[in-house]
Amino acid sequence: MQISKGWCGIARAFLPFAAGYYLSYLFRTINALIASHLSSDTGLGTADLGLLTSVYFLVFAAAQIPVGILLDRFGPRRVQSVLLLLAAVGAGLFAVSTGFLSLLIARAMIGLGVAAALTAGLKSIILWFPRERVALLNGYMVMLGSLGAVTATAPVEHLLAWMGWRQLFEILAAATGATAILIYVVVPERGIALSTASTSLSSVFRDPRFWRMAPLSATCVGSAWSLQGLWASPWLTDVEGLDRSRLVRQLFMMSIVLSAGAWLFGITVHHIKRRGIGAETILALVTVLFIAAELALILRGPLPSILPWSVVAIVGTATVVSFTVISDYFPPELAGRANSALNVLHFGWAFLAQSATGLILEQWPANDGHRPVQAYQVAFGLSVALQIAALVWFVLPSRRSFSSWMSSILFFKPADVSCAGESVRLYEDSVILVSADDDAEW
Repeated sequence: MQISKGWCGIARAFLPFAAGYYLSYLFRTINALIASHLSSDTGLGTADLGLLTSVYFLVFAAAQIPVGILLDRFGPRRVQSVLLLLAAVGAGLFAVSTGFLSLLIARAMIGLGVAAALTAGLKSIILWFPRERVALLNGYMVMLGSLGAVTATAPVEHLLAWMGWRQLFEILAAATGATAILIYVVVPERGIALSTASTSLSSVFRDPRFWRMAPLSATCVGSAWSLQGLWASPWLTDVEGLDRSRLVRQLFMMSIVLSAGAWLFGITVHHIKRRGIGAETILALVTVLFIAAELALILRGPLPSILPWSVVAIVGTATVVSFTVISDYFPPELAGRANSALNVLHFGWAFLAQSATGLILEQWPANDGHRPVQAYQVAFGLSVALQIAALVWFVLPSRRSFSSWMSSILFFKPADVSCAGESVRLYEDSVILVSADDDAEW
């Protein structure tokens, strides 16, 4: 390993960021379980609930580019610790809010505060561990973080049985603040040697390969987050007719699958890359499986609902695959900005999908508080249509010329595909990481 002590590096440069990502995942998915409590306590409607939950994704997406620049400039330790303190304040405000506006502001603060939760961890992995281990450690990072989704089901349901959701958010505020302090105190600093490659953000957006895979990754991962983060619960209640205990049990099973899926993706990508197979192949296969699962739900196929919903959960961890592709495209000094650029699309799409689903469902009248299955079929079907379009764009031979044209229009200069190849060669050939003994503070 490229760190002075193997297990010391894991404990100090990996696990603290995994704890931060765990809290991020918990905040992201917890509204699916407390949605009924929020509606009864504050009188929120379906559209209000969709906006309240999805504003997390909107603010998260808007912060990604600045966060990526800050990560590359100041490092993951300082950026993550400061932002998590903001998330702690947001969770505290959420706990005491009584109206929609204050809840919305608090939720937005949480989204901004955890905006670096994943990318800071990925940046730390790239800084401290050898390149051949990046995909595997990315998988472990997402796996450990996705345990937050596990916590946001049955464990939180048991807590809510003897405390309110406000007390729960007070505890989360304290835990988030403690994690911020832990990261600042424990995580080491490390320098990066300068590369001769262009390190501007425009070099990411000018790369045709980025525009080839980003729409596919965004429409799949963002939709999966939207569904598991909020709309799985209403579907299972309104369409499947599950009672509260069965609902919590199925959400718990989905979150277990989510966590296992991250580990599976990490192991799979790690091994296929050693055999010379690109991670793009896995991304395409995951998309086909995701579309099939969504169609099974929409068409009410003769399958236990846990099967397609488990696929939805697994696709939520396909970021392991996407970020591995990104790490192959760009050198480490661009890692923060490249990962953040992709995350803008992930979370931006999650916001659009989550809020648009709420607006579509509102077009059908509720019967005893339940929306008809046709409402969900229309909302989910629109998302599937866009995923199919992204998949076609991904596989069509003409994609390269069009993506080159689009990137040149965006930045008012011709896209030079050879530059992309040059950046990869520089990544392969240059000495990027400094010696652990020369420039590390342990």
